[in-house]
This record gives sequence, structure tokens and C-alpha cells, in this order.
Amino acid sequence: MAAAAESKETDIEVEPVADETANQARLVVASYATDAEECRMLLDMLGIGPEAPEPVDAE
Repeated sequence: MAAAAESKETDIEVEPVADETANQARLVVASYATDAEECRMLLDMLGIGPEAPEPVDAE
């Protein structure tokens, strides 16, 4: 039965949230998180975490 539930979840199409909605969600998560690591983890779980910085080429 768990396999059936998993296949249903993969059929769902997810659309990105609007920037304003994501910003409001970030503020709510940040206000309830106990520390920076928890905040980062929760934002990542919601798919609204900060973008990873691109590496700088050292030439």
C-alpha cells in the first residue's frame, strides 16, 4: 500500500510560488525557528531556501 501512495505523490505537478509568498513564508519560518540551522533546514524542506552561492574561480 505504501508503494501506491508513493506513486500518487510523484504524479503531482508542483508550481513555483510567487516571490512575495515565498518571502512571507521565509519570515514566518525564521520567526519560529530555534536557530539558523533549523531555519535553513525548514526553508530547504519547503523549497524556498537560499540559493547556493556560485563558486568563485581563483585564477
